[in-house]
Amino acid sequence: MASADNELANNAKLTALARALRDLHKQLIHVETQYFGAVGSPLEHLQLVANHPHFAWLQKLSGLMAQMDERLDEPEPVTLAEARTFRKAIEALIGPSESGDAEFRAKYNTLLHDGTDIVMAHGAVRKLLAGIDG
Repeated sequence: MASADNELANNAKLTALARALRDLHKQLIHVETQYFGAVGSPLEHLQLVANHPHFAWLQKLSGLMAQMDERLDEPEPVTLAEARTFRKAIEALIGPSESGDAEFRAKYNTLLHDGTDIVMAHGAVRKLLAGIDG
């Protein structure tokens, strides 16, 4: 029974992490949109975020979030190994892993210094990552 409880805990941790990543992603898009300038309607904004080179670097985080959501939609509980794999993938983007994605990290770190909302969202993600046994 302990194993089933642990797997349910992994689901809860990954669900909370996915939620925190969505908030971080939203904050990053908000700041990048301010740098980009006027975007028009919400649909035009969505198309820019999905297709414009200015926002392309965020697609790595978007893709990882989609993978997490897809995994959480599966009926089987998340294993600790899977949770650790997501943790490592996120840390490769936002730190502290030194062997991460340098291009993403450079843009991310620049934005991390541009607003308290991003810093707060980053802190929430880091706290949840720390709760996944590495």
